[in-house]
Amino acid sequence: MTTVDPDHLDVRQRDARRAVWFTRINKADAWFTVLGFAWLTPLLKAAAGDNPRAQGKEIWRLLGVPLLSIAVFLMLWSSLAPRVVTSLGAIPGPVAVWSEARGLHADAVAKWDKKAQFEDRLAERNAKLVEAGRSADVKDIVYTGAPTYYGQIWTSIQTVFFGFLIASVVAIPLGIAAGLSPTANAALNPLIQIFKPVSPLAWLPIVTMVVSAVYATNDGMFTKSFLVSAITVTLCSLWPTLINTALGVASIDRDLISVSRVLKMGPYAKITKLVLPSALPLIFTGLRLSLGVGWMVLIAAEMLAQNPGLGKFVWDEFQNGSSQSLARIIVAVLTIGIIGFLLDRVMFAMQSFFTFSAQR
Repeated sequence: MTTVDPDHLDVRQRDARRAVWFTRINKADAWFTVLGFAWLTPLLKAAAGDNPRAQGKEIWRLLGVPLLSIAVFLMLWSSLAPRVVTSLGAIPGPVAVWSEARGLHADAVAKWDKKAQFEDRLAERNAKLVEAGRSADVKDIVYTGAPTYYGQIWTSIQTVFFGFLIASVVAIPLGIAAGLSPTANAALNPLIQIFKPVSPLAWLPIVTMVVSAVYATNDGMFTKSFLVSAITVTLCSLWPTLINTALGVASIDRDLISVSRVLKMGPYAKITKLVLPSALPLIFTGLRLSLGVGWMVLIAAEMLAQNPGLGKFVWDEFQNGSSQSLARIIVAVLTIGIIGFLLDRVMFAMQSFFTFSAQR
């Protein structure tokens, strides 16, 4: 009769559980990398007992070095900023900027409360009118208070995505046509070379005049300022997507094109089943570049045209010239950078989801 050593069985079970744990960590590693949390993988592996010394080096490289870099930047900022004196005073350090960020949050909360009180009073007034049988006097009055900092952030995000969406709808089909047809490529190439280097500051006056002439109503779905900013974003951000789409389509293996002819694929089937899957990596690269360009263009357009959004917030603070203005401008600059990073992460996550990756 064979006896089983309980200790040996426990070791085998423990090893099996560790193998399952490491498999899950390796599967999650692709998404950690996409979301910017690659340092979690060696941290989890070290916690599971997988060569803690080697994993410690990875943790230092992926997490320790970036945190050290940020700490050095903050130290240099706090020590050098007071030495630079402007017409509005010395450049604020990290502590002053953080204090102003908290102040902007408190101001936003106060404005939300004020809006809620206005809506409650309006609802109470309308209810009394209905009870008195004066339903004709009931009015839906729009709150016209100053926008919060978060509201301006949301306005900019909506605008950049709307302009980016229009740019993508225009650029991807044109890029596919340019990649498949040498004639279409020859027709589009001069336009790309001429209009791609044009600054948003040059497009903005033209777009403003065209929108003012064509979009004459004030009761439409979009405001004029929104359309001006969004169309300016479109005109400046469509080129990276167009160029990368054309390059991705043109680089498809010629043998695949020959196969599509043998199978007598129609244009729609050829594009959806052959062209797009093969060109998706470069298309998404173009989309990521376009979104980044669009975000930079939007801030400049909002500043110049005084359209609602983060750009207008920066310009208003610059014109305000108070002792808090510099700190608020730096808060906005950091906000713009963080949002730009998050937008790129979103596009990178979509690229990883829709395109083939050996890590998954």
